[in-house]
Amino acid sequence: MLDKPIVDSYKSYTRRRNRVFIVLILTLLLTSAISLSLGSSNMSLADLVSALLGNEESTNSTIIWHIRFPRIIGAVLAGWALAMSGVVLQCILHNPLASPYTLGISQGAAFGAALAITVIGFQPTEVNSAILNFLSLGTGFFAFLGASATTCVLLILSQKRKLSSEAIILSGVALSALASAGTMMIQYFASDIEVASIVFWTFGDVSRASWKDLSLVAIFLLPSFIYFMLNRWNMNAIMEGAEVAKTLGVNAEKMIKINIMLAALVTSLVVATFGVIGFIGLAAPHITRLLVGGDHRHLLPQSCITGALLLLVSDTIARNILSPVVLPVGIITSFMGAPLFLYMLMKGGNRKF
Repeated sequence: MLDKPIVDSYKSYTRRRNRVFIVLILTLLLTSAISLSLGSSNMSLADLVSALLGNEESTNSTIIWHIRFPRIIGAVLAGWALAMSGVVLQCILHNPLASPYTLGISQGAAFGAALAITVIGFQPTEVNSAILNFLSLGTGFFAFLGASATTCVLLILSQKRKLSSEAIILSGVALSALASAGTMMIQYFASDIEVASIVFWTFGDVSRASWKDLSLVAIFLLPSFIYFMLNRWNMNAIMEGAEVAKTLGVNAEKMIKINIMLAALVTSLVVATFGVIGFIGLAAPHITRLLVGGDHRHLLPQSCITGALLLLVSDTIARNILSPVVLPVGIITSFMGAPLFLYMLMKGGNRKF
């Protein structure tokens, strides 16, 4: 039987992590309310409540329900998905610098989307909404292929070639450069409209998604999140090494392949819907790890909330810092994430975490 001081210490630690979870949820809700009221057309609390409950034909109701609210939901979904992918990739690769952006998965998805735009012939001014929906699905599929190709290369390098953590990150940088070069080459030969469409995809912006797009993201994100939540103990075992996981009855090789493909799927879906949004998948897990530790039972769900909160705050800043000019949120997240990435490199990105 465990000593009482150990049990009490564990219960106290668990209560603290639960308190952090509650604070994160409340902060996300509060930030959402603040984000709803801020913008080029600022609203008081009374105006906000009236717009939410009142006549949909009023100007404030149109702004809330058709502009700001979808944008907030998009930021929450994208931040949730990218943070979730970051936690999974860091666990699988045993590398604290791993994320969809630093490993080139996001850039691979962007290359796939750019290829789809030119191959399919995306001409938004010449097609009706039904064809636009089909083209959006096709672009998402090509984005998934691009992300999957990058992911497969990284998986082969990590498992077959037994590369170190530093080498995996450098491989991701190389693949990112290769995908970016491919995207630039496509832009060079593309028409003016296609170039504009590609640039539209490569700028991370959560305002571009419709309610149908958000529903599609949620449909794929929810089952992936449930799967990862059901395998939190297995992820803890994998963190201790493949041999330890095997002794605990975890099929590490199979789980790694499933996890990394699901991470690529949700990343590609985010890129296809919102564009390239960097460093959320890197920053959110590490901020959360400082708060609740490395146990994936708590790290995974709370990292998702942290990622949603970070992207929502970034988007609120992007909408208001140069109002009425609205910046793409990818610019804000890059300014936020690049110093963190450099800090972690200086601290030693290959240490156990």
